[in-house]
Amino acid sequence: MDAKTALKSGIDTGNMVSMAYLDDLTDEEMMKRPHPGCNHIKWQVGHLIASEHQMIEGVAPGSMPPLPEGFVEKYSKETATSDDPSAFDSKDELLRVYQEQRAGTLAALAATDDAALSGAAPESMQAYAPTVGSAFSMQGGHWLMHAGQWAVLRRQLGRPPLF
Repeated sequence: MDAKTALKSGIDTGNMVSMAYLDDLTDEEMMKRPHPGCNHIKWQVGHLIASEHQMIEGVAPGSMPPLPEGFVEKYSKETATSDDPSAFDSKDELLRVYQEQRAGTLAALAATDDAALSGAAPESMQAYAPTVGSAFSMQGGHWLMHAGQWAVLRRQLGRPPLF
């Protein structure tokens, strides 16, 4: 298995787990917090989408589709404490934007030369993704980090474990 195939496998695994956890949740359920100190799922999904766009655009400039106007601001640290459902996109809209961004990520990965994967990521990303390859790797891992909270909320809602 080559590096790009391994990276895509990790991205696809994060997608499979995350989409399974989100599949049967309603918009209302996505506004619940698994714990008072945690962010609700709608904010988390928006944050993940905005982060994916920023990271991949950072390592492959011009490769990502544009985000909807105001999207990054809607899912910033400043909005994380809001419990107003009207301040966030619907589940359907979030998943639509996610699919656009993920397609951009996979196209950027496919277009990246194997040797470039070892290249340095931008300085702003060095603490969590020091190389181009690690920025791509984060796309599966970052979603999985958040999906752990979604598993807890699903159990609180009476849903059976999926994995």
